[in-house]
Amino acid sequence: MKKIMKVLALAMMLVSAAAGAALATPSTQIWIPSTDVQGYKTLHLGIDNYFRASGVAKSAPSPSSTRDANVMDIGLTAGILPFEKLQMEIGVDYLVIANNPNDNHPLMGNFKIGTPEESLFKLSPALAFGMYNIGPTQPAGNAPFVVSGQNIIYGLAAKTIPAIGPVPSLGRVSAGYYRGSKNAFQDTRLDPSKSQNQGVLLSWDRTMSEISDKLWLAVDYMGGNNVMGAVNVGVSWAFAKNVSVIFGYDIYKEKALAGNNTFTTQLDINFP
Repeated sequence: MKKIMKVLALAMMLVSAAAGAALATPSTQIWIPSTDVQGYKTLHLGIDNYFRASGVAKSAPSPSSTRDANVMDIGLTAGILPFEKLQMEIGVDYLVIANNPNDNHPLMGNFKIGTPEESLFKLSPALAFGMYNIGPTQPAGNAPFVVSGQNIIYGLAAKTIPAIGPVPSLGRVSAGYYRGSKNAFQDTRLDPSKSQNQGVLLSWDRTMSEISDKLWLAVDYMGGNNVMGAVNVGVSWAFAKNVSVIFGYDIYKEKALAGNNTFTTQLDINFP
């Protein structure tokens, strides 16, 4: 136990040191969390950018803005448990959207606890539970422009479809549910007195080993008629064992809240 507490303290120190310029969402697919968890003593650096696909403003950050703001983030996540069948990661987020009030509240945290596939019993799915965009609850009037304080809590299960004879595995499917702060999620009618703060999480991903073990594809979906609701598709290429880049496209359900769709690039580097 003392060893675990020392590792936790070290991870928190590293995360705090990076907080001046860091966004670390939990280990994700494209947009939603995944059941993957950073390994023990592994530090994950993520640099994500979301560029608007249209110059016509749908949810401009200010009355004088002529287009929706791009989103930029960078961060660090650390794996902190030395167990094979029970894993945990913690991270700190720093996200800038070039608008006020979000950029006055750019810091947020996340954590995830999970178990790999078949760790509980034969054919058992991977399981994960966690929170992200953790921060002080914001006034209802700050939605949807402040990400910190969404305090999204979620649970996920995932299972890799096994190969059958000459038919290779068709990939991994994931399903789960989330719930966030009511103040941070408005409904599609932009009525501050109502919220749409929960929904399903779904995804499919697969390493395309027929082409290359470095190539990975994914599609994910976050339900809810709110600023986070989206369908996302992406492809990743691993340039090295510990370095990969995701290229994706994000289709937001409620553009009046989230703005126009975005192209995303996500650089992922693991240490060591």
